[in-house]
Amino acid sequence: MDVPDDYDSPWKEAVESYFPEFIEFYFPEASRQIDWARGHVFLDQELRAVVQDAELGKRFVDKLAKVALLDGSERWVYVHLEVQGSAQAEFAERMFVYNYRLYDRYRQPVASLALLADTTPHWRPDHFSFAVLGCKHELCFPVAKLLDYAQDQAGLYSNPNPFALVTLAHLLTQATRQDMNARFAAKWKLVQLLYQRGWDKQQVIDLFSVLDWMMRLPEQLKHSLWHNIEVLEEQEKMRYVTSVEQIGIEKGLLQGMQRGLMQGRAEGRLEGEQSGIAKGEAYALRRLLQKRFGPLSEDVLARLQAASIDELELWLDRALDADSLAGVFAQ
Repeated sequence: MDVPDDYDSPWKEAVESYFPEFIEFYFPEASRQIDWARGHVFLDQELRAVVQDAELGKRFVDKLAKVALLDGSERWVYVHLEVQGSAQAEFAERMFVYNYRLYDRYRQPVASLALLADTTPHWRPDHFSFAVLGCKHELCFPVAKLLDYAQDQAGLYSNPNPFALVTLAHLLTQATRQDMNARFAAKWKLVQLLYQRGWDKQQVIDLFSVLDWMMRLPEQLKHSLWHNIEVLEEQEKMRYVTSVEQIGIEKGLLQGMQRGLMQGRAEGRLEGEQSGIAKGEAYALRRLLQKRFGPLSEDVLARLQAASIDELELWLDRALDADSLAGVFAQ
């Protein structure tokens, strides 16, 4: 069974929950200059207002944070993550555009940092520049590349920073795309590591959610993993991610899908006609299916576009509980 991998949301969750650890792990020189004791503030709405019309390639995880430096001044820190494993020719230009737009808006120094999660070893964009008539404009930005960490997995296993574990999960997800049994073994090893770190309950739950979301397994192996976790938690007397937490994770997923469904239906009905309703139903169903089963084929997208309202309603109901994409469209 081919289980679609999911990187975007777990990376977003991890960065938002453990931003100082993220900077410390991937950009230690920058981290040493930041006064973390004064906290940090994410400015996602401000970032969207600045870059909403900068259509220079698909954006994945964009973060703008305001932090204080140890020298007493404040800086805007802009962290851009490519987590889909795709090299893009326009990436450096996008970093350049975002940097000067943010400076133009806020008149504050902007540090642009890039984490590259692609699978192309020699793709390492770290600057963009142009020169004309004796005038030169250049942005050089620090880059961390996940592939570099694959050379020292033993070091990642022993590193207490939570992003060592997230990095392992990302690399192992890539390495086990065609071998779900190997992924099960790798995921189980990382889960055991969660309990060996001495982290508090909330950290274990947060990081387990990242691992579970990123390293997706077929249903049978998923059940086997939960059984192993239940046994482990009984032995360690740590009821962390089982029982109530498992229900909560599943409930959160369901609520997210239902929000997409309602948003899609509302969008369609605002048009006040049958075609608008169908459009909204198709939008909601597409969101649900992508959330549960990963990227959709052209054939599935075409089927959604051509479906009647009755068909879309039926498939929407099935999409909440079906074990597979085929189950949604079963006759």
